[in-house]
Amino acid sequence: MQWRAVLREIKTRELHKDMEILSQTFERVMDCKDSVIKSLAKDLSEAEEQHAHALRSHLHNVDQLLALQRRRLGLLEESYDMELEGLTTEFETERKTITDQHDKEIRYLQDVFMAMEQSYTDSEYESKLEFQSLWDDLKNKNLEEKHFLRIQLENIVEDLWKRFQDALKNYTDATEDRKIAFETLKVKDEKSSEEIEAQMKKIQKLQEAIAVSKGKILLHGRESEDQNQYVRNDKELVLIQLRKLKAQRTQARGRAQENLVKLTQDSTATLKALRKVVEKGERILKLAEICRKFETEEEKVLPFYSSVLTPEEQEFEMQDGGEEPTRELAEVMADYRGMENFWKRYNKVKLEQLSLQHRRTQLLDINRKLRELLKQYLDGISVSDEVLSQLNPLFIVNHRSNLPQPLPAPVAPPGSRGPPTAHNIIEAAHIISHTL
Repeated sequence: MQWRAVLREIKTRELHKDMEILSQTFERVMDCKDSVIKSLAKDLSEAEEQHAHALRSHLHNVDQLLALQRRRLGLLEESYDMELEGLTTEFETERKTITDQHDKEIRYLQDVFMAMEQSYTDSEYESKLEFQSLWDDLKNKNLEEKHFLRIQLENIVEDLWKRFQDALKNYTDATEDRKIAFETLKVKDEKSSEEIEAQMKKIQKLQEAIAVSKGKILLHGRESEDQNQYVRNDKELVLIQLRKLKAQRTQARGRAQENLVKLTQDSTATLKALRKVVEKGERILKLAEICRKFETEEEKVLPFYSSVLTPEEQEFEMQDGGEEPTRELAEVMADYRGMENFWKRYNKVKLEQLSLQHRRTQLLDINRKLRELLKQYLDGISVSDEVLSQLNPLFIVNHRSNLPQPLPAPVAPPGSRGPPTAHNIIEAAHIISHTL
C-alpha cells in the first residue's frame, strides 16, 4: 500500500509540474496573442488611413479624368456642330442654286410652251380662215353652177314639156292612174338626181379641200413634232441633272449619317474603356487592401526598398549597362517611370514566392524521408513474411544488418557553402506528456 502512496505523490508532483509548464505556456501564448492583436489593431488603423488616402487620391484622379473627358466631349461636340453647320450651309446653298436653276428652267419651258401654243393658235386660226374662204368660194361656185344648170334644165324641160304635152294628154287619158303615179315618181326622181349630182360635186370638192388641209396639217405636225422632240430632249437633260443632284445630296447625307454613327460608336467605346479602367482601378485598390493585411512590420515601415544589390554589384551593373537607349525607348521609359515602385514590390513578392516554393519543396523532401524512416522503423518492429523478405534494420546476423551502408559524405573544401543541415526540434513538454 505504501508504494501506491509513493506513486501517488510522485504522480501529484509531476502533475503540478505539468500544470506550471502549461500555465507558463498559456501565459506566453496569451502574451503573443495580445501582441498580435495590438499589431493587428495598429495595422487596421494604418490600413484605414491608407484606404482613406487612396480613396481621396482615386476620387481626385477620377474627377480629373471626368473633367478631361467632358472637355474632350465638348471639343468633339463643337467640332461636330461646326461641321454640321458647314454641311448645312453648303446644302442650303446648293439647294437654293438648284431651286433657282429649276425655277429658271421652268419659266423658260413655260415661255416656250406659251410661244408654241400662240404659234399653234395663229396657225390654226389662219387654217380656219383659209378653210372658210375656200368653203365660201366652193359654195358660191356651186350655187352659180346650180343656177346655170337649173336654167338650162328648165329650158329643156319646157321644150320637152311642149313636145310631149300632146302625147301626155293622150297617154293621160289612156292611163290616168299610172300617170298620177308616174308624175309622183318623176318628181321624186328629179329631186334625187339633183341632190345626188349636187352632193357628188360637193363631196369631190370637199375631198380636194380635205387633202390640201391634211397636207398642211401633216406639215405643221412634223414641225411641231420636231419642236416637241427638242423640248423633250431638254426636259430629259434637266431630269438627268436633277437626278444627279439628288444622288449627290443623298450621298452627302449618307456620309454625314455615317460620320455621326462613327462618332457615336467611338464615344460609346471610349465610355466603355473608361468604365473598364475605373473597374480595374477599384479591383487593384481592393487587392491592395487585401495584400496590406499580409505585410510584415518591415514592409509597413519600408514599403519600397532601394536595392538588394551590394554597392560593388551596383557599380558593376552600371559599368555593364550596355548600349544607351534610343530616343523613342527613352520616351517610353519616361512614361513608365512612375511604375518603378510597383515593379520593385512586385519583384520582391515574386522572389519571396519562389523562395517559399523552394522551401516547401525542401520540407516535402524532408517529410518524405522521415516517412520512409518511420515506415522502416514500423516494419522493423513487426515480424511477418513480407517484412522479413524486405530490408529490415532490426534483422542483424553476426553484428551485420541487411540494409545498404550509406556512402561517406564528401568532405567539402574550406570556404565552400553546402546545403543547410535540417534538424528536428521537439519541445520537452511534448516529450514528457507522451512519456508519462
